[in-house]
Amino acid sequence: MALVVQKFGGTSVGSIEKIKKVASRVAREADKGNSVVVVVSAMAGETDKLITLAQAITHTPDNREADVLVATGEQVTSSLLAMALIDMGYKAKSYMGHQFRIITNQAFTSARILDIDTERVRQDIKAGNIIVVAGFQGVDEYGNITTLGRGGSDLSAVAVAAAIDADVCEIFTDVEGVYTTDPNICSDARKLKRISYEEMLEMASMGAKVLQTRSVEFAKKYDVTLHVRSTFSDNEGTIVTMEDDDMEKVVVSGVTYNKNEAKITVWGIPDNPGIAASIFKPITDADIVVDMIIQNTSEAGFTDLTFTVPKNELAKAVDIVNSLKESLNAKGVTFDDKIVKVTIVGVGMRTHAGVASKMFTALSNDGINIMMISTSEIKISCVVDAKYTELAVRVLHDAFGLSELNTKEESI
Repeated sequence: MALVVQKFGGTSVGSIEKIKKVASRVAREADKGNSVVVVVSAMAGETDKLITLAQAITHTPDNREADVLVATGEQVTSSLLAMALIDMGYKAKSYMGHQFRIITNQAFTSARILDIDTERVRQDIKAGNIIVVAGFQGVDEYGNITTLGRGGSDLSAVAVAAAIDADVCEIFTDVEGVYTTDPNICSDARKLKRISYEEMLEMASMGAKVLQTRSVEFAKKYDVTLHVRSTFSDNEGTIVTMEDDDMEKVVVSGVTYNKNEAKITVWGIPDNPGIAASIFKPITDADIVVDMIIQNTSEAGFTDLTFTVPKNELAKAVDIVNSLKESLNAKGVTFDDKIVKVTIVGVGMRTHAGVASKMFTALSNDGINIMMISTSEIKISCVVDAKYTELAVRVLHDAFGLSELNTKEESI
């Protein structure tokens, strides 16, 4: 008998009919003799509706009260799913985050999990109950309801799986697994049978929307095997697990893109020590995350500094840099929000040469100019004009042969 955690996202539980279908799927797992813990998101669109209600009251909702409000979305879903299972003749119990005792810090709206008390839920599992947990939420040491940020139900599922020593954590969504790239852009994108935590983490952080980044970090830290699969199909999905030798045989596993960044250039600043610190300290103090940075000499004694920030933070970042322009003796500040970051990811890059050259050549051959470049051990990212998004993805997908049956699939 296995202990299985299943997580269902908002599109999977978006209506009463869909909740009943999820209940049938959960019941099939229980009928195999397995113990099942289910983690659910709010019904599709419900969280946004709740946020809209808050903003109708005030443009700046108090974060504590915002968490109390939005956590009700998952409460509704978990209760309805438990009801559906009970109606089908199964023993089921719903748990809110504070009942499961998912303990977090006090960072309302983006809390981090500190501990999970599993004693009560283990007793209910032993008694034959299917446990239905409201995802996305926890409780701080003072009993305040907290939420884990967008996509937090993924994190809830992985954390619960780690805490109860589950055999597998199945993430059910509206796609059949992790693909070599966005199938909406590239019709010959292929589903991967296996992918390493490191690759999945890079793909998630670079724009792939299959899994929340923090959930992958948590899975890697606690060695939780993930199975990403479709709610609407019985087909096997993608296993996210530890890296093995077969994975290194594939140079590039996927191509991702992120259109939610913008770049800022501060040009004509004196090339003196401390200039970069003078710019980035106030930006950091404003909680703006800087991604890529390039500094180059523009003329004798002067330099230009270009960096990227989230698009929704662009206006704030530009205001900060403009306020510094006089003290920096900068000649100007420009920005561009019509960019895209295209990234190739693969653990095989560690042992294969010439990957960057191949990427740059492929983009160049189709007239795509590269504005910025960043690399890590298993990824290369290029910023290009947003109008080339789809072309760049297709070009790179073809250049690295990702439409072909690859070693990862053949080795299974």
